[in-house]
Amino acid sequence: MLPEILGHDRVLERFRRSLRQGRLASTFLFLGPPGIGKRSVSLHLAQCLLCETASPEDLAACQTCSGCQQVAALTHPDLILLQKPADKSFIPVEFFIGDREHRMREGLCHDIALKPFRGGRKIAIIDDADYLNQEGANCLLKTLEEPPPQSVIILIGTSEQRQLPTIRSRCQIVRFAPLPDRQVAELLRVHSSLEPAHIEAIAKRAGGSLSQALELADLELEEARRAILEQLSHGDFDAVALAKYVNSFVEAAGKDASPRRARLRQVVQAAAEYYRQLMRQTAQADPSGDAITDKIVTAAMRQWDANAPLAAACLDRCLDALTQIEANANLATLIPTWLDDLAQRTLRATSRPPGVR
Repeated sequence: MLPEILGHDRVLERFRRSLRQGRLASTFLFLGPPGIGKRSVSLHLAQCLLCETASPEDLAACQTCSGCQQVAALTHPDLILLQKPADKSFIPVEFFIGDREHRMREGLCHDIALKPFRGGRKIAIIDDADYLNQEGANCLLKTLEEPPPQSVIILIGTSEQRQLPTIRSRCQIVRFAPLPDRQVAELLRVHSSLEPAHIEAIAKRAGGSLSQALELADLELEEARRAILEQLSHGDFDAVALAKYVNSFVEAAGKDASPRRARLRQVVQAAAEYYRQLMRQTAQADPSGDAITDKIVTAAMRQWDANAPLAAACLDRCLDALTQIEANANLATLIPTWLDDLAQRTLRATSRPPGVR
């Protein structure tokens, strides 16, 4: 069974209205923060359109027919799923037009044009549309411009700015809002065994994303976050020692690159939130972080000459590091470079000689 859809009633009503009016478009671009349910809504829509008993207009699939069960198992012959491999920087062009030996005889552009096998429609879901490069987009353009009859193509991304203009202009944009904190907390209660107080704290930091909340529920990450932020709170922190600590923590995620990158992403996001809250407090704005971050920010303001422009510069460096992680930068090089850049920025603002705390 597919995950329950929470927090996106407005989006679902939009599709109900289009279906009842017989005006469902063929190409959509779903945009919103990661982990808020865009893929779940895509699969729910696919299940309703391929259900063999229920009318699609109500968006209430029966869940029991073979069509519904095949969509839930991701094995329906009329459902095409495509996403970026974990070890690639972009979606390979072969996914759209086949490899060199099978050009235009395999891939999404070929498969979506075939007559439906059993569902009456062909549905393609392209996850990770943020990672469409120019070559892949060019392969997809003709299919988006002239979608085959009874086809629906859904691209899933995080922001409009990360989409190529040629793709953006050919799709109906559907915007997804982050989930409310209370709904993230409800989902955490179902999917984790955390204490209620911990659940509320994580839900507040998750930015409306269940996947982010589940990653934050890692107790080892919580311990590492506290240790790293405490070091960053010193204007003259030891970048070399901290880089060794962060690298050890990242390597403990395993040998595969994907979980290592996920861990480093969480570390850098925690640092970014620390500098964001530091910037708010130095600008006399009310704090909006969690208790741990706010406490460390308060300590930082006592220990070094923090100011809003400097905090903003450190935040920008963290955002650059996140972009580098997504671009598959070498982590062994990225970690010390990122932390050294932060140290160089903050050392200049410390009110005491280097090494003295």
